[in-house]
Amino acid sequence: MTVTATSGATSLSAMAGSASTSVGDSGMDKDTFLKLLVAQMKYQDPEKPADSGALVTQTATYSQVEALQKLSEQNASIIAMQRASSAGALVGKNATYVGEDGVAVTGLVSSVIIATDTTEAHAVINGASVPVGRITAFTA
Repeated sequence: MTVTATSGATSLSAMAGSASTSVGDSGMDKDTFLKLLVAQMKYQDPEKPADSGALVTQTATYSQVEALQKLSEQNASIIAMQRASSAGALVGKNATYVGEDGVAVTGLVSSVIIATDTTEAHAVINGASVPVGRITAFTA
């Protein structure tokens, strides 16, 4: 996107509004937004300076983008903690899962391998590592 001297405030405000709602999808982050804001101020027409109201709006939008980014990071941490907590609750319970051969197998969950962003959680049942998604039932 290019920011022109005469339409910079309008273009940046419109773009900032969409950035605040889709920070993760568009690759737009607070640093990108700040660079655009600085570029707009640097290249504005001296005879037609940016409206102070528009500057306040853009500054507020920058704050919103920053807050959304922090919220996204906090949510990722909370999800990771929930996964660990849920996985830990399985230890010591009897679980039934469908084996590779399609037969239901029941056994004691001795440990759990916690999921990451790229891997699924696994429960160790009777020495076999079983994806948690294949477990069909639990008993105490």
